[in-house]
Amino acid sequence: MVQPKTTLLTGGHIYTPGDPDATAMAITGDTVVWIGQDGPARALYPDAEHRDLDGAFVAPAFVDAHVHATATGLLTEGVDLRAAGSAQDCLALLRAAAAGVPEGGVLWAHGWDESGWPGQRIPSRAELDEAVGHTAVYASRIDAHSALVSGALLAAAPDVRESEGWSDGGPVTKAAHHAARAHAIGALSGPQRERAQRAFLAEAAAQGIAAVHECSGPEIAGRSDLAALLELGAGPEFPDVTGYWGQRSVALPEGAHGLGGDLFVDGALGSRTAALREPYTDAPDSRGTRYLDAEQIAEHLVDCTRSRIQAGFHVIGDAALEEILAGFALARERIEGVAMRRHRLEHLEMAGAEQIAALAELGVVASVQPLFDRAWGGDSGMYTQRLGADRAAAMNPFAALAAAGVILAFGSDSPVTPMRPWEAVRAAVHHRTPGSGISPRAAFAAHTRGGWRAAGVDDGVTGTLVPGAPATYAVWEVEELVSAPADERVQRWSTDPRARVPALPSLAADAAPPRCLATVLRGTAIHA
Repeated sequence: MVQPKTTLLTGGHIYTPGDPDATAMAITGDTVVWIGQDGPARALYPDAEHRDLDGAFVAPAFVDAHVHATATGLLTEGVDLRAAGSAQDCLALLRAAAAGVPEGGVLWAHGWDESGWPGQRIPSRAELDEAVGHTAVYASRIDAHSALVSGALLAAAPDVRESEGWSDGGPVTKAAHHAARAHAIGALSGPQRERAQRAFLAEAAAQGIAAVHECSGPEIAGRSDLAALLELGAGPEFPDVTGYWGQRSVALPEGAHGLGGDLFVDGALGSRTAALREPYTDAPDSRGTRYLDAEQIAEHLVDCTRSRIQAGFHVIGDAALEEILAGFALARERIEGVAMRRHRLEHLEMAGAEQIAALAELGVVASVQPLFDRAWGGDSGMYTQRLGADRAAAMNPFAALAAAGVILAFGSDSPVTPMRPWEAVRAAVHHRTPGSGISPRAAFAAHTRGGWRAAGVDDGVTGTLVPGAPATYAVWEVEELVSAPADERVQRWSTDPRARVPALPSLAADAAPPRCLATVLRGTAIHA
């Protein structure tokens, strides 16, 4: 029997709870077997394959707990509109790209955000058609809950005009948006989809991400898209892919983990489709859209709990969360063990103290996106435009969720925000609302171990670097490592200097982000 080889890493900084001064780590096969100092490491493993870290920082690899792989990868061939500063910028980018689209193809674009544009003016369909001619264009808003669509795309997808959310000249929303997106996805060729998914997975690995949670569904990308991505993710060269299918009370697609992810209870604030208890500040006649009621939510929870499947829902507005909690209450009346399944809520941006306490009792996972606050929080951000200052300041209450014991799992919702896990950690610490941020250590845990726990991997070691843990880690070039200062508001061992908490890269606003040198998944390099 061939014995697995042992690799010895020395001369670095190992992020491990057992030894904040560790500089060496030994790996046999796919498992961490020892962590400590360089001298003892060389004595214990004289025949190991030796690798000098040259001062690099080694830490558990990240998990991105909410992604849309194909939509992200398509931007390598499509149009990234996130940098557009006006309606004219947006049109110019689309005009330049339209000439390269083959006949019968669809130009995929994403990322326009009028909330920071002059006058917040959105291009009309007439302007879009003038810019792109006879090219079919699907251009989703930054939140991916509404889109600009060209006349050529509508000619090929007449059902869009017949659906709720249709607009004669502006963006389509609700069911009309879902129909337009389904057509755009359906027009992709097999090679186009594969290139997009490979580009996405390679970029994830290059960012120190060893696992992603794909949130798919009938309105997102379709079953064949999810099946293709799961097949790629099962190979040795890419991050793990955990698949979620957002559809109620159906058979779990082959290889998928749960019936959740983007199973929509409501929409998004930017597109004014998130369901609110009180009207939008900048649209007083609207309280958004609710797609599911408490009875439908309860039926899904009961079916999934009975089948031992993790359920989940997309929920942003406070009215949608009220419906979720009512659905959980009905489900608990009908079946035992609802809290044992660790059902998920994606985004969970508007939650008050009583609701958070209820969520903790229900054992849910909060799959949240810290870069949402970075992008849209603050005194003049999109949240304030849509909700007013008071409601905006209460958005994304990470500290309250963590204090209540709700499991936090961080993600990007890519391509809504970019896969930049260190920036997400930084955003969670430096929340735009004072008191809503969490410690660097808690934020890092939410983007590593929290992601594994959100998908049901809760063995006590996965997502950490300790003997017996899977050898899943990333190697980083960093400028400075710092230990978080004690927080005078709390008295816990973790903030006592005597606890010798391991250091993390500096998260100061002027600190350069760490650079990923390698990403390793269960002992196999997926990026170097």
